[in-house]
Amino acid sequence: MALNRSVARISTDTQRDYVFQVFMAGGIESVGSGGLSLRRGHSTASIFATDLNQPIRMQRSACQVLTFFVPRPVVDAAFPHAEAIHGRVFENASPLMQLFIEQVLAFSRNLPGLNAHEADSAFNVSVQLLLAALGKQTKLSGNARAAVRAAMFDKARRYIQANLHQTSLSPESLLDALQLPRLTLYRLFEHEGGLGAYIRNRRLREAADELVKSPNLPVLDIAYGLGFKSASDFSRAFRRTYEMAPKDLRFIASQHLLNTP
Repeated sequence: MALNRSVARISTDTQRDYVFQVFMAGGIESVGSGGLSLRRGHSTASIFATDLNQPIRMQRSACQVLTFFVPRPVVDAAFPHAEAIHGRVFENASPLMQLFIEQVLAFSRNLPGLNAHEADSAFNVSVQLLLAALGKQTKLSGNARAAVRAAMFDKARRYIQANLHQTSLSPESLLDALQLPRLTLYRLFEHEGGLGAYIRNRRLREAADELVKSPNLPVLDIAYGLGFKSASDFSRAFRRTYEMAPKDLRFIASQHLLNTP
């Protein structure tokens, strides 16, 4: 089965929850996000995390899977920068994760006989176990060092978001502005494919939103406004990341809006 949540779909719907797929049998063949391949080859991992606010492509083999849709505020409250778990595969490699697996298996078996209150309670317990297990594996929570790293990552991410339309925005300008050690800053963005890739992908995502929300704004104006040196550079980067031209995204989004009741 191929699953594809495109930037066009994201720009035209309101789904922003986190989705956790718990694999009981089978697994993932390949995963891609933002033009990057996150993982290839058959995976025996038990959990795949997706942020519905970010694009994702996934190819999975025959499998048995339980899917949890968890409200965004719940996940954001659990992790300092929850967006970092998007597209990641988590293995069943700890006692806490095993406890979660046992809990969700029991939940799925007993669900038909539960009333609404009991089901809600069991779901909440499952989610809290899941978030605790992921926090321990990712080291996104639970100790002072992780909290400091999370704060630095958030500071850098906020600066990038606030300066996407500044042509001077670059890894070097970020280093100058934040006065962080180069190695520290670059390590914070390793899971995003690197600092330069993160800046480029955030600009392309902003461009995708502007293409949809401002259909009369020329593509060239959007490209120049986000620091691209030419329309051709912008189009190549956009196509490489989203596998379509900017004008194609605008057309798909317009058709989707026309067909939405």
